[in-house]
Amino acid sequence: MKKIFDLASELGLSEEDILPYGWYIGKVNWKVLNKLKDKEKGKLILVSAMNPTPLGEGKTTTTIGLGDALNLLSYKTIICIREPSMGPFFGVKGGAIGGGKSKVIPEENINLHFTGDIHAVTSANNLLSAMLDNHIYQGNELEIDINQIFWKRCIDMNDRQLRFIVSGLGGKGNGIPREDGFDITAASEVMAILSLSREIQELKDRLGNIIVGINKKGNPVFSRDLEAHKSMAVLLKDALSPNLVQTLEGTPAFVHGGPFANIAHGCNSLISTDMALRLADFVVTEAGFGADLGAEKFFNIKCRIGNLKPNVVILVATIRALKYHGGVKKDWEKENIDALEKGLPNLLHHIYIIKEIFGLPVVVAINIFSTDTEKEINFVMNTLKEKGVR
Repeated sequence: MKKIFDLASELGLSEEDILPYGWYIGKVNWKVLNKLKDKEKGKLILVSAMNPTPLGEGKTTTTIGLGDALNLLSYKTIICIREPSMGPFFGVKGGAIGGGKSKVIPEENINLHFTGDIHAVTSANNLLSAMLDNHIYQGNELEIDINQIFWKRCIDMNDRQLRFIVSGLGGKGNGIPREDGFDITAASEVMAILSLSREIQELKDRLGNIIVGINKKGNPVFSRDLEAHKSMAVLLKDALSPNLVQTLEGTPAFVHGGPFANIAHGCNSLISTDMALRLADFVVTEAGFGADLGAEKFFNIKCRIGNLKPNVVILVATIRALKYHGGVKKDWEKENIDALEKGLPNLLHHIYIIKEIFGLPVVVAINIFSTDTEKEINFVMNTLKEKGVR
């Protein structure tokens, strides 16, 4: 494993650009992006997928594997993926560092607390909650309607008991009783804002635009009305800087930002992607869930804000996902050509959207599992070939 300063040096970064978190993890100062602004951008490869099964289809594994392959071919390559949330890590889905020999390391650190970015998001989110409730308790000058408060607290854990709660119980000295709740941190608007900001002022402005609720006159109340956004930005000042690690093969990887695709835009941070494009020949990144969520949000949100355009889209598909969309909800390991045929329209629709609607070249990557039969694999490949799909 390369030490962090050696890894940074390969990218043309100096020791002053890096804030080390031990020997093998470091943050690249967000100000580096401004120093790189005149550098020509490399090529951007987006990895997405057909609609997945609950177990996931291997986008991260494919992203890392492709990055390693390009690096092995002597192309300067950087991988850009999201930070794992501890909710899915301790749930069914597990970690988010890839699989097999296509993974980023050190995996235990990345999957758990990493550099503290998610904790910083949690703190910033809950600071706003605390300031909101304190404002109401201290007289409610903004006349916030406690029945129309949108802002929730958050925690980086799956805990359904906290989704809907009543807070402020215990008497006058403990706040104003109201309906409240917790989101998982990756679903916090603060996480989405952090992942779309490229410098502190932009981060501060976006935080100030958060709508926390409605006042008694029916007008929106913003976090800037509570003067919370500046303090929130202070808590996020280090979290804004991208995290640099490496794969098992030594390929540099930015693991930064972690918004969910079903709630927010489902991509790694804009600052890490932009920085990587100015440091490498190729950047391989991914977008969460299926192409209808992550990829379309990548195009419609991240690309528009960041002036990005992928050079190609890799669409990950699996035999089990095709069977799943063909009506087979279990026993995926059994050969079933009929279910594959019924499930293929799902994959073909995603191909159509990327190719015809967004006008981007698309390549299908079949992530093969040990239970897939040769007959099933050939059926899918031949069908795609007949339709002119690579």
